[in-house]
Order: sequence, then structure tokens, then C-alpha cells
Amino acid sequence: MRVLLIWMLLALPSWAEGEKAEAFDYYVLSLSWSPNWCAYEGDARDSDQCDARHDHGWIMHGLWPQFHRGFPSYCPTNERAPSRGMTADMADIMGTSGLAWHQWKKHGVCTGLSASAYYALSREAYERVVRPPVFRKLDKEVKVPAAVVEDAFLQSNPDMEADGVTITCRDGFIQEARICLSRDLSPVPCGQDVVRDCRARDARFTPVR
Repeated sequence: MRVLLIWMLLALPSWAEGEKAEAFDYYVLSLSWSPNWCAYEGDARDSDQCDARHDHGWIMHGLWPQFHRGFPSYCPTNERAPSRGMTADMADIMGTSGLAWHQWKKHGVCTGLSASAYYALSREAYERVVRPPVFRKLDKEVKVPAAVVEDAFLQSNPDMEADGVTITCRDGFIQEARICLSRDLSPVPCGQDVVRDCRARDARFTPVR
């Protein structure tokens, strides 16, 4: 019985361990190419993000606190939840207020910042990274190696190194550029669980709507 009890305790999920706000090593800034997201998911949702009037290219999926291995999420916090006005104000770089709310609820609470400070830091991170202008010049869908997208970010941001940027794919499309940043938003190497580049040689890339 004693052995069984110990085994049961060890088998319990350890979500509390390391899940304290402010306990993280660096940030991941995740940038999503909005037209691709709309093609494989957003259009089916009838998301307002996909309306051509917004002219979205690279939007900010989120600014995520990260450990060198793994990441915290849904941390307990005494900070007040963001108001509707605060989340709406982030839609210009995040696509929708709903995404802004979700990012606070899952990731922002782990930074130790207030909601307003988290959104301000997120916007600063987004604005510090130069999004390669070449992709906004596309007038038709193309197929490219994922490595070409990474190279474009490195050329546009000379202070970044290859081990600080990774490109992901989904359903045959380029999905995101994930950029690793220190707490003061300087480029840093990514942890091994983040540096998992898409190796596709013919990933689809659709133009801005």
C-alpha cells in the first residue's frame, strides 16, 4: 500500500513546480503570417482578422515567457485582468482582441507584469523586430524553403543570430517566425525545445490580402 501511494504521488502532474510568475529565463516573440493563418484556419472561422481591409502581414501571436526547457503558463496572479479596451487596443498588431485576451490569460500572467505593462512590452518587442518587407511585395502565392524566411529575418535584423530565430510550418504553409529575446528584449539563443526549424523546401506563402 505504501509503495502504491508513493507511486500515485509521483504520477501526479507537477504543474505547480516552476509555475510562479516572474520565474522564467527569456521571451519568445511569435510572429504569425496572417494570410497563411487565414488560409488554413481563419477563413473557416470567419475571423475578422482575415478581412482585407486590415492589410495584415506579420502579426504578433504572442510574447511568451520561456524556460531554457519548457515554459510556464496559466500562473497564479494578483494582477487585474485587462479591460476590453486594453485588448481591443492590441488588435492592430495581434489581429483580434480575443487573441490579446488569450495571450494574457495563458502567458502574460507568468511575467509578473500588470496587463497594461505586458501589452506595452509586447508592443515594444513587436516594434523592435524588423519584419522583412519583401513578403509584403508578393502578388501571388509562392512556394519557398522555410530557410529562406529565416534568412530574410536575419538579413533584416543584423543583431540576430541563426540560433535565435526559428520558422515553423503548418498544413504545408509557413506558419510563424519565433524570435528569442532576453528580458530587456535583446536577441538571445533559443532553448533546444524552441529551435526546431521547419525543414520544408516548398512551404506555401500567400500574399497580403
